[in-house]
Amino acid sequence: MKVWLGLGSNLDQPAAQINTALTLLKAQPGIGVLQISDFYWTPPWGDALQDDFINAVVEIETDIGAMPLLRVLQSIEDDMGRQRDERRWGPRVIDIDLLLYGDLVLQSVELELPHARMHERAFVLMPLYQLDEALVIPGRGTIAELLKELDCSGISRLSDGE
Repeated sequence: MKVWLGLGSNLDQPAAQINTALTLLKAQPGIGVLQISDFYWTPPWGDALQDDFINAVVEIETDIGAMPLLRVLQSIEDDMGRQRDERRWGPRVIDIDLLLYGDLVLQSVELELPHARMHERAFVLMPLYQLDEALVIPGRGTIAELLKELDCSGISRLSDGE
């Protein structure tokens, strides 16, 4: 199954945190990394009183089901020191979002696929577009169409994952 993940960090050398998360993803049994976007500087979304983020998207191939994969991703976040507190959209050492799991549409207490707000977030759609311009978010449309409706100002591509 082809799966798309969003990665973000704005604490403790964010680019290094994303690289660490990518290394841990590559080491997981049953997960093969197919593509990694460039890294993007992005302004915070939802809670502006924090440092900018670095975001990226990774396409993986996996035979792990959606819910078990979510647990793997959360375990990587926990191992990297992710603190889950009451400040929604606050600063974080790492965030790994399960964006798309093939064309699966799922809504449960733990997981919503496609990711509930990815179509509203230029910091997700820009790196997705970089990797697959024709990608379709089930029920929402193509990445290209969705990007036209978003404010992409303030987002800039980093070179060489710096």
